[in-house]
Amino acid sequence: MSDFPISTEKRGDILIVTSNNPPVNALGAGVRTGLEAALNEAAADDGIKAIVLICAGQTFFAGADITEFGKPPVEPMLPAIIARMESFDKPVIAAIHGTALGGGLETALGAHYRVAVPSAKLGVPEVKLGLLPGAGGTQRLPRVVGVKAALEMTAKGDPVPASKAHQWGLVDHLAEEGALLDAALAFADKVKDVRPIPRVSEKSVAADDAAIEAFRKENARKFRGFDAPAANIACVEAATRLPFAEGLEFERGEFMKLMFGSQSAAQRHIFFAERKASKIDGIASDVALRPIAKVGVIGAGTMGGGITMNFLSAGIAVTIVEQAEDALNRGVGVIRKNYEASAAKGRLTTEQVETAMGLLTPSLSLDDLADCDLIIEAIFENMDVKKEVFGKLDAIAKPGAILASNTSYLNVDEIAASTSRPNDVVGMHFFSPANVMKLLEVVRGAKTADDVLATVMALAKKIKKVAVVAGVCHGFIGNRMLMPRQVEANKLLMEGATPEQIDRVHVEFGMPMGPFQMSDLAGVDIGWHRDPSRIESIRDALCAEDRWGQKKGAGFYDYDEKRNPTPSVRVAEIIEDFRSRSNMPKREISDQEIIERTLYTMVNEGAMILEEGMAQRASDVDVVWIYGYGWPIYRGGPMFWAGLEGTPKIVEGLKKHGFAVSPLLAEKAEKNEGF
Repeated sequence: MSDFPISTEKRGDILIVTSNNPPVNALGAGVRTGLEAALNEAAADDGIKAIVLICAGQTFFAGADITEFGKPPVEPMLPAIIARMESFDKPVIAAIHGTALGGGLETALGAHYRVAVPSAKLGVPEVKLGLLPGAGGTQRLPRVVGVKAALEMTAKGDPVPASKAHQWGLVDHLAEEGALLDAALAFADKVKDVRPIPRVSEKSVAADDAAIEAFRKENARKFRGFDAPAANIACVEAATRLPFAEGLEFERGEFMKLMFGSQSAAQRHIFFAERKASKIDGIASDVALRPIAKVGVIGAGTMGGGITMNFLSAGIAVTIVEQAEDALNRGVGVIRKNYEASAAKGRLTTEQVETAMGLLTPSLSLDDLADCDLIIEAIFENMDVKKEVFGKLDAIAKPGAILASNTSYLNVDEIAASTSRPNDVVGMHFFSPANVMKLLEVVRGAKTADDVLATVMALAKKIKKVAVVAGVCHGFIGNRMLMPRQVEANKLLMEGATPEQIDRVHVEFGMPMGPFQMSDLAGVDIGWHRDPSRIESIRDALCAEDRWGQKKGAGFYDYDEKRNPTPSVRVAEIIEDFRSRSNMPKREISDQEIIERTLYTMVNEGAMILEEGMAQRASDVDVVWIYGYGWPIYRGGPMFWAGLEGTPKIVEGLKKHGFAVSPLLAEKAEKNEGF
């Protein structure tokens, strides 16, 4: 049989079944049909004693075909193929390279033996899409690797290297790199006459209630709000209590609940949204990119140092510039300290630390940026200072160098106008800490050249960032949407809500922290006018009393030496004082009103951003909030969530509180549709 994407070749008394379904050998309908035909071929030929299942290209089956999710099922279904393979009366050997993920690993578990190269990775990452391995993975894995390992693999979804899988018994034999087929054929020859044929479904697994309970407790915070981890845990537990067939039924029921639930829909939305975000409207996909071999960073503070680490870690040389030697030395010292901390945790080797630091050139002169291909300004938010710096760069930077600002609010076109080459200027808004946060807002100025934008977007992938194109407006996408939330949160304080109530509502919604917890973490004093005698707001009053947030041990909350927060009596007094002076009566504020005024307003602002063309697509807005601000991924981002919440309900809530509704949002509500 040679029909694409499955082909077969008889080698002596062994049938080699090869999948060639690029790019990742997804287990789509064509592959499943081909596997069924291959099993039929082997069954009909008495001269075949064993089967080796292998994949062409870069990887073993890397999972189900995600494009089939939510569509009518196409026979044969994967669980049936796996069951047929497992019950086969001739040994089936799965030969694994690259990755065996999700349905791919489930297929390998249906084989009787597994041979892998050491570089292979095996895992069931479905939980990251709000799902569970629904082709028997939660029932077979515990029977092979035990309860603890199965919990780690299913409920967390991280793949394991073949060496660890071999220790666990998930891989029967490790082959030499580049010799997988030969090793699998030799292994098949060795086991072709061994009886009984080992079948995972026929094994049992001992109950381990203590391990399950400990795992739940250890990961309670990580799993908070998510449905899928709990379902995965429940299925692994079922494997210890139920016969295999009943366990499969339980798994199928849990899978279907997740598949048709809102959380998986949200997580799958973000999976595709992240990939879509890299596509740039109006630019040809084959535009020639500018070479980036050396980067300059202006500013060695927290942001500049973090930005620098992204490039060093990607093997790109960086010249970092500061005005004062002590600030420069401090910044370089922090970079080294961060790398050494990663090495201490086993994430880097000492050699990798030294290689990264060897790519760094500290300097006190902007002139040393003359040979850089990309220069990123990361100084404080002051337009006059930024324009002065870009004016100097205009004279220093070589022709064709990209000049980028890390501004989080300011007008990139105004910055670009301070140069004679506005086409080379772009915004690169990193999020703090820049060496950790995945989001990068790439701000497209009115005159930013196509190849500049395309180069920066491609570079973002190289430094492992999720990049989103934004237009020039105050705050771009993320911070612009943050502003109405913060404004309304402060108004709610004056009307009777407390910081802890407002923050609780946001945390219960799924945010990592609420508006006032975030303010305390970032610094209440950010943007403060620094005049203690000028008190025009609650924030001014806090800053005047040195309540600048966690760094001072006091902000909207009081903090102990471990930075644990408690509600503050003094803050309550300050709020009450402002309320009295404003003659504003205190009233009961419901949790629902907090949602309407802080989250509905964000959706409204997001709709305005889309109307103005400041974001390319609604899913880009969602990506910004997932990766830049901790919006719960199981709610899919604010624009996706608007559809779940109901755009008519959101419009009604906005009107109730007197907000002007975006025409685009009103249009969506009129049609009762999401974005």
